[in-house]
Amino acid sequence: MNIIWSPLALERVRNIARYIARDKPTAADKWVKDLFKLVGRLSTQPQSCRIVPELNRPDIRELIHGSYRVIYKLSDTVNILTVRHGRQLLDETTELGIPE
Repeated sequence: MNIIWSPLALERVRNIARYIARDKPTAADKWVKDLFKLVGRLSTQPQSCRIVPELNRPDIRELIHGSYRVIYKLSDTVNILTVRHGRQLLDETTELGIPE
């Protein structure tokens, strides 16, 4: 199954990496490499991660990477919608494109 990253998700990854790199540049590089490796596994195991609890929709799932949530939607592809810190609230309308 193909994996498609949204522009928003890629922007979030860049911003998170920049934030981590302010104190630990090598840790930022490792975080990004590990993130893409974990997400890559979704191509063969797309339903292996949990359903996003606040949405309770089987097509919207999340992969946990450290303190971050990688939110994705299953269809004929794995669509990476956003990456959020676990303590940040999820905005369904702007980040996931789900109407209110």
